[in-house]
Amino acid sequence: MDRWQNRLAVVTGASSGIGSAIAVELVKAGLTVVGLARRVERIKELQQRLPAARKDKLVALYCDVGSESSVTEAFDWIIQKFGAIDILVNNAGTLQSGQLVDMNPALMQQVIQTNIMGVVLCTQRAVRSMRERKFDGHVVIINSILGHKTMTAREDVLPDVNVYPPSKHAVTALTEGYRQEFLALGTRIKVTSISPGVVDTEILPDSIRDAISGRMLHSADIAQAVLYAVGTPPHVQVHEIIIKPVGETL
Repeated sequence: MDRWQNRLAVVTGASSGIGSAIAVELVKAGLTVVGLARRVERIKELQQRLPAARKDKLVALYCDVGSESSVTEAFDWIIQKFGAIDILVNNAGTLQSGQLVDMNPALMQQVIQTNIMGVVLCTQRAVRSMRERKFDGHVVIINSILGHKTMTAREDVLPDVNVYPPSKHAVTALTEGYRQEFLALGTRIKVTSISPGVVDTEILPDSIRDAISGRMLHSADIAQAVLYAVGTPPHVQVHEIIIKPVGETL
């Protein structure tokens, strides 16, 4: 991680779960981190739990990644304040329980806007900063095992993840699209997709939590995967990391 000392990372969805864990580990690794979230107060609480010498290295900033105007305002502020973005971790995501056959379309649109367009909007701004400086940055996308498959059908469980798996399949395709574009544009910007299985976070529906019977990953497990991916030598690109808890059957 030596090459990232005193560099700037932006982590979306940093107010809880995986995003919080990633933000903390990047700060501990020597980076300054701007944590983006709608619940800014939670990032400020997280900041207070950091070692005294590192508290000022975590900056809380409001951003709704599904809103183009909100992303523009947040990234304009980051560039004005810090001058550059070196690492982007696209972690923000949402899951609304319900069935495809009768769910409110507005809720499904919210999932699509956050999980897909949130990645697109934030990545555009971060990559613009990297390309303008000809800097070999890194884009990390927190995907899901459901970006590579769908839920396994069970007779006693009514599926309630609706458009979440399709949104994460789109993220898998986006990641490969970025890899090809970064290469064709003549950059050495890296892109990595990290696809966890079931993680014990707020987003997890009760139906999955009950079905998995305690076989879950922790947010810290995913944060360590991020550190591994960004800590690889400049000539090494990790395309995909799939992480599942032992015994997971999804």
